[in-house]
Amino acid sequence: MTGVWQDMMTFGIPVGEKIARTILVYVFLVAGLRLFGKRELGQLNPLDFIVLLLLSNTVQNAIIGNDNSLIGGLTGAAVLFVINDLLVRYSYRNPRLRRLIEGRADELVKDGHIVRKALQQNMITREELESAARKQGIEHMGDVQCARLEVSGALSFTMKEPTGPERHHIEVIERLDAIDRRLAALEARGA
Repeated sequence: MTGVWQDMMTFGIPVGEKIARTILVYVFLVAGLRLFGKRELGQLNPLDFIVLLLLSNTVQNAIIGNDNSLIGGLTGAAVLFVINDLLVRYSYRNPRLRRLIEGRADELVKDGHIVRKALQQNMITREELESAARKQGIEHMGDVQCARLEVSGALSFTMKEPTGPERHHIEVIERLDAIDRRLAALEARGA
């Protein structure tokens, strides 16, 4: 039984190499996700999902090298937790680093008009944008003041405020509906 414990607890590669490999792979993945866009995070299509799944398996060997020991795997995981925590904490305090890592939100709709260049840059189709709008109860893009692809990859929508005549029209419709309800109640009592 000692052979099993020894295999689980003995590093297959030096600890320094394990730490360096993990940090380099982490930096590579952060840069890759930054370069290939926010879409990878929030608007996954089946192809993007497959790539992200395969990516984790592909870089696994780069992190662990020839080390299949339990302690080696736990060391790699611990280094990932530590480096991620340090980067998150530092970027929280440093807006320039945060913008470098996360990028900026992109405006996809402005004053009800789709910004085609922004859609192209983020590889979002008009259909995907409209589908996301419908999920939030928005039927017409003309009703949207602004739609943004946030740094998290999520799409957010801000609706236009109704103009004075539009507000007046809404009020008139609401009053007419109230009158209809009263008339229906009166007819029900009289019947």
